[in-house]
Amino acid sequence: MPQVANDARFWDRAAGRYAADPIADMAGYERTLERTRHYLRDGDAVFEFGCGTGTTALRLASSVGRILATDISAEMIAIARGKAEAAGCANADFRVATPDAMPCPDGTFDVALGFNVLHLVAARETALRNVHRLLKPGGIFISKTPCVGEANPLMRVVLPLMQLVGKAPYVSFLTAQELEREIAAAGFEIIERGRHASRGKDLRPFLVARKR
Repeated sequence: MPQVANDARFWDRAAGRYAADPIADMAGYERTLERTRHYLRDGDAVFEFGCGTGTTALRLASSVGRILATDISAEMIAIARGKAEAAGCANADFRVATPDAMPCPDGTFDVALGFNVLHLVAARETALRNVHRLLKPGGIFISKTPCVGEANPLMRVVLPLMQLVGKAPYVSFLTAQELEREIAAAGFEIIERGRHASRGKDLRPFLVARKR
């Protein structure tokens, strides 16, 4: 848990700046939302982990019955709750929680979402198993994760230095193949793969997986 506590402090400090930053590739983001909505139904119970300041949860809330969105950062969740209140969104619930320890019964949710987060989870195998546990039989897990292992090799030098001085959280140097293997090992079948960036090299594979 020390890693989680350290990362929570990092994201608490970054929350205000994170909330103010515009989405860098809006066209790619909209494409991700479009493909995600394809798998959502009006009455679905949805779980999102690593929700940040709640932008995606609030964009998708009108497409589902209810959405429980979580993050390890209390400051992020406070911002998300304020945005939900301002938007009058009553079916989105924001809570501080870690993906590897959600205190919900087995089979609670129809869909689980994890956007831009799996590379930041040190206990990723445990988190994926817990996502599997939380889903109903045949439930859907949708993710879009930066695979930093496919980035410029210089990142392997720069990131540890940034972490050393508190300028970066935990980051895993995943590749897309490794990520798919981990998702499959947790009990899922990949049913859709995509890359949604509108420009440049896309390091964030969009994956849809069904609980076996």
